[in-house]
Amino acid sequence: SDLLMAPTKIVCVLRNYLEHAKELNSPVPDKVKFFLKPPSSLLANRGTVIIPDSVESLHHEVELAVLIGKRGRFIDVDNVKDHVMAYTVILDMTARDLQGKAKKAGLPWTEAKGYDTFAPFGPRAYPPGEFDWHHKRIWLDVNGERRQEGNTNDMLFSIERIISEVSEVMTLEPGDIFCTGTPPGV
Repeated sequence: SDLLMAPTKIVCVLRNYLEHAKELNSPVPDKVKFFLKPPSSLLANRGTVIIPDSVESLHHEVELAVLIGKRGRFIDVDNVKDHVMAYTVILDMTARDLQGKAKKAGLPWTEAKGYDTFAPFGPRAYPPGEFDWHHKRIWLDVNGERRQEGNTNDMLFSIERIISEVSEVMTLEPGDIFCTGTPPGV
């Protein structure tokens, strides 16, 4: 749909899977922590990720994505479902070398996460009435080899909590996308 291609923001949750935090030697957050990717990083299904010459280490991070269908601010956890348009899958591509340098310098990760084509998504979107995000396997195969596998049950923060807490900071608009964190194996 047109909304899927025109978000005002892509919200990405950090360390929402304990095992992923451990594999990167990162502290486990006690509340939802997030960063933004620019809408220009979106790449439709079957598109090609363009790897910039300056990137030496590119990691994939498969994630359940939530598409927002209704504008909202200060959304109560019990009302989050009224704001969800659909669910799909997305890759949060990460220039890990650039991210590491930014972390060491205490700088934002925008460059490491925000290149054009660094958010491939799809191919299908499922409306909430046809999809319950609980108890879902999520995995990524690269050239026939399983690289990542997890289950949404292992998320530290629920979809409802994520959307509610982020809506305390910023207004959510139709078409916005939430990346809900990645299981281990990046």
